[in-house]
Amino acid sequence: MEGTKPVNKKLAAALSGGAVLVLALSGCSSDDSSDKLNSWAKDVCDAVQPQAKKIEAANASIQKETSDNSTPEEVQKTDAQAFQDMSDAYKAIGTAVQKAGAPDVENGQKKQQDAVKELNTISSAYASLKKQVDELDTKNQGKFADGLKDIATELDKLSKTGNDALKTLEEGEVGQAMAKQSSCKRATGSAPATAS
Repeated sequence: MEGTKPVNKKLAAALSGGAVLVLALSGCSSDDSSDKLNSWAKDVCDAVQPQAKKIEAANASIQKETSDNSTPEEVQKTDAQAFQDMSDAYKAIGTAVQKAGAPDVENGQKKQQDAVKELNTISSAYASLKKQVDELDTKNQGKFADGLKDIATELDKLSKTGNDALKTLEEGEVGQAMAKQSSCKRATGSAPATAS
């Protein structure tokens, strides 16, 4: 069981970086923005909150498997489910941003489309990681650990990229409108506050 534990710990560490992505969905200041924009922010925040919880729960399940005495089969099952949940959650957030329409700001439509495209790309990346986990050989400890290592590397890359469009979407007035929404505040409760 030696080889799997440190690798799955690495997986959990890489994963926690990825969760920050969705928890970035909040602004910091609270200047007055238009009613239209506040309404848009409320729609998005309300839809994001349950998905952010789903992503946190998926993270927690992977973290838990690293601390217990888990077999490769258990690790595989947990990780595959967590990646599926994350894929579903990012897709749902993309759908929510799409449904909300363009925010009432300059270049709102482009910002919205870029964010939706990015969220769908992240969703596909997690779906691909799930497929990789499903295909790991749990009977061969060495191969399994190597496979997990490759997945951890991809996860690490995924957590470092892919939230530029979301950040752009949340700049300025959009971020301010989102900061006022209680559902966005709750969704970001576990993320450290960033200074703006």
